[in-house]
Amino acid sequence: MTNAEREAQAATLLVAQAKGGDVRAFEALVRRYRKRIYALALHMTGSSSEADDIAQDVFLKAFRALPQFEGRSQFFTWVYRMAVNRSLNARRDRERHREDALDDPRLELAIAVDAKHNPGRVAELRQTYARLLRALDSLPADMRTTVILVSLQGMSHGECGVIQKVSEGTIAWRMHEARRRLNEAMAPEKVHRKRGELSQDFARVLTELGLPIVPAKA
Repeated sequence: MTNAEREAQAATLLVAQAKGGDVRAFEALVRRYRKRIYALALHMTGSSSEADDIAQDVFLKAFRALPQFEGRSQFFTWVYRMAVNRSLNARRDRERHREDALDDPRLELAIAVDAKHNPGRVAELRQTYARLLRALDSLPADMRTTVILVSLQGMSHGECGVIQKVSEGTIAWRMHEARRRLNEAMAPEKVHRKRGELSQDFARVLTELGLPIVPAKA
């Protein structure tokens, strides 16, 4: 049995126990998935406060709707889909009211990990990461969601397709087109890539999308 199969089996058991009235089983599901739901919402909204609210709302909604959950999809797929929809709505609302965060927590978290208290490195990474995030945020909503699910959440094209209710072929095309657009946006600052210097999220998204990673100065 693979890790994914064991994970699905454990979640299915917890869901069954929770549906039977075991509140502790549902709390275990929250502990199992909350960090990933929060990270998803943070990447999609660019707001830590909104991400926290979304994670809380999603699990509250899931708890209330649990009796109607028929198990045709995995529990994590169900809550992920809710989180994606809620995050898209939150982002649309903020854009409609032109509410932009002064400091992007995605940027600050990555820099805190990668700069290692080096002021010169902070300035260098801030410019590159800011450009990457602007390019990512400029993608169409469905394409941006696909990139986040696949490159930042580590999902397969099949899992992403289930959550977004599209074919694996559509996911593959979105990733191909996203690579093209992001490469174009980052092209003026392309440099040689060096391993072992970036936070896990940013290293993964840059590598997955074929984008350059700025090396540390000697």
